[in-house]
Formats: sequence, structure tokens, C-alpha cells
Amino acid sequence: MIRWRRGVVSSVGRSWDGAVELTVVVDSVEIRALAYPALVGSPVEGDTVLLNTTALSLGLGTGGYALVVALPDRLPPDPDVLDGPGHMVKGRYTPQQVTVLGVDEQDSPHHALLASDVSLDGMPVVVADLHSALPAIVAGVGPGRRVVYVMTDGGALPLWFSRTVASLREAGLLAGTVTVGQAFGGDLEAVTLHTGLLAARHVLAADVVVVTQGPGNLGTGTPWGFSGVAVGETVNAVSVLGGRAVGSLRISSGDARERHVGVSHHSLTAYGRVALAPAELVVPDPLPAALASRIEEQLAGLPDRHRVVRVPIEGLEEGLRALPVKLSSMGRGLDEDRVYFEAAAAAGRHAASLG
Repeated sequence: MIRWRRGVVSSVGRSWDGAVELTVVVDSVEIRALAYPALVGSPVEGDTVLLNTTALSLGLGTGGYALVVALPDRLPPDPDVLDGPGHMVKGRYTPQQVTVLGVDEQDSPHHALLASDVSLDGMPVVVADLHSALPAIVAGVGPGRRVVYVMTDGGALPLWFSRTVASLREAGLLAGTVTVGQAFGGDLEAVTLHTGLLAARHVLAADVVVVTQGPGNLGTGTPWGFSGVAVGETVNAVSVLGGRAVGSLRISSGDARERHVGVSHHSLTAYGRVALAPAELVVPDPLPAALASRIEEQLAGLPDRHRVVRVPIEGLEEGLRALPVKLSSMGRGLDEDRVYFEAAAAAGRHAASLG
């Protein structure tokens, strides 16, 4: 299940909020590795590191790093338990379980607020399947709105893994982050998606919230075996809390897999069979001529409870190209799968119009 290796840090590379890249020599071969200093301390050249090399050995695209498990010869100091980070445990009963202060736990200054009868007050919440949609949605929202990212635990669990989030924060395009479920590393931590959404609204003062899983996506080629089913569950949560769910449809013209051409079966299943509450499903206008009839047919099969909203894409390309991050989804950029990113940006534009 786990490939363990011991290596020596030969160089320290680039870093971003919460993470640092390393080059590590293992059995006379240099490999790339990633460390989370908050968990293991800050590696320096010459440090011995204990590594989990599973993702690297499998050749995973998003997670193709060896991960630093520990610096066995130089352990970080113990946290001050008297002033510690709370009592919420994430990554529970794994070797690297972490203790954080949950925004909704009793020790939190926001506990009383979240224990009261608060709602989302009609706030728009953009829901997307893949993490790669996040920057495009943010570009579509544009300036003048406080955008908060709520990261679910379907992909990477540490938010620190996402260079996209770090770059959007640095550019001032995200006002804050909340990590929910087993995900951790956000500005706020929450037990559930529900309290995470409420915290985004009432603690971080969001005008628009974007909900996606972290980097990485798990799919099995079966009708139900993919992490994106959480999209439908998010729609239900938004409805229960009095928000307005805006669906960022996963649309592609460049995917070689038939089930993802046009509107992906992930979106069709999540909105068509998992979401029991209504959502506003955004379609970029105009659609690519080669896909238009296929997409119209796919949308016609969705339940009547959802409302299809057609959003003009004029002017969105400029915002997408001005982003401080490289747009990429399944290895395809803006020029290789334009409609994917336009669909996400159109959802952001629609959400901004509701605020």
C-alpha cells in the first residue's frame, strides 16, 4: 500500500504557502519531493528524510511527488498544547493525523454564531467538480466581490498542495479559504461542508463562495465511482442552508473519452441523480458549433428542478488569460479545451450577477 524510502535532501527548491519542493537523493537517484513544514518541519540541504514514494512510483500527474513523512534526525518541536490549535482531529487515525482549531468547535470564538440559526442569506455558491475550475470561476466573478474558496476532501487533503490557491491568494483574488471534512490547511477549518459554508459567509464575509475538491480527482469509469458525486451533495447543502447553488458544468471538447465529451457524465450524474435540490446550471453562450446539439440534448435530460442559464462569454477570455496561474485540466490548457474554462468562467460571471 505504501512505498517507503529514505533519502537525503540535495537541494531545496521553490516554495509556496504551506509547501516546499525538494530534490532528494534516493539510492543514488535524484527524485522530486514535497514537504509540508507545518507537519514535518522545514527541511534543509543534507537532511535525512523519510519518504512515501507511492504517488511518484505510480506516475500520478497531480500527485507525482515523493512526500516527506518525517525528518527523523531533526524532529520539529512539540506544539504548545496549552495554547494549542484546538481539538478537532483531521486525517483521523492515520500516522499523520493533525489537530486543528475548528471554526465550529466549542473553543472557537465563532462557536456561538455557528450554533445559532444562521443561513447563507441567498448567497451564490458556485459548485464545480474539478479543482482546475477554481481559477476560471474566480476570473469570471471579476473584481468587486469577496470570493471565498471552500475545499472539500475528495482530492488532496492538505490545501497547501494547491499552488493555484496560493497564487490566487497572493494576487488578492481570493479573500479566504475554508477546509472541510478531512481536508485541512485553510484559513478556517470546519467539521462539515455545512458549517464551512456558513463560516465562509458569516466569518469571512464572502459575497460568493466556490466549492470544489482539492487537486486530484478519483474516478473508476463506473456510474457512481467518482469523487465528483460530491457536487450533488453540495447542491443539497446549499439549498438546506438558504443559499443559491450555481452549477459550473464540466464541459469538454478536447477529452478523448466519450463519456466526458460535451457535458461530462460526472455533471450529468451529480446534478441529474444526486442533487435533490435545484441549481442554476450555467451554459456558456455561444457553445462550440461542433458540440451545441449534443450539449442541448444532454441538458434536456436533466430534471426540471434545475434551471439552465445561458451566460454570454464575451470578454471572459481576457480575464482567463490575465490570471496569475496556468490554466490546466487533465493536461489541457485554455487553447486545447477552451469550452471547459469558458463554462467555469461563465458560472463565476453568473454568480457575481446575483450578489
